[in-house]
Amino acid sequence: MSIVFVPKKLRGKAKINQETIQRLLDENDQLIRCITEYMQKGRAVECVQYQQILHRNIVYLATIADASPDDIPAITNVRRTRMLIKVKQ
Repeated sequence: MSIVFVPKKLRGKAKINQETIQRLLDENDQLIRCITEYMQKGRAVECVQYQQILHRNIVYLATIADASPDDIPAITNVRRTRMLIKVKQ
């Protein structure tokens, strides 16, 4: 289960650090692989749940990035480049 699915009573209490962000990025990588695999097999209906989780993760990461001070980069440029390369493959 995605780490983004946090009970309402615990929301806003989690500490966001580089490890958490990296876990989400790794999870997104796996989700993209699953979605791609299902699409290649013609099983688009099964992709929907993974696409929803991926969307939620991306929105969550974007929210973190928007809330982060400019002097503390959430993700280094090297990691961004690696993720973009993975997505394009």
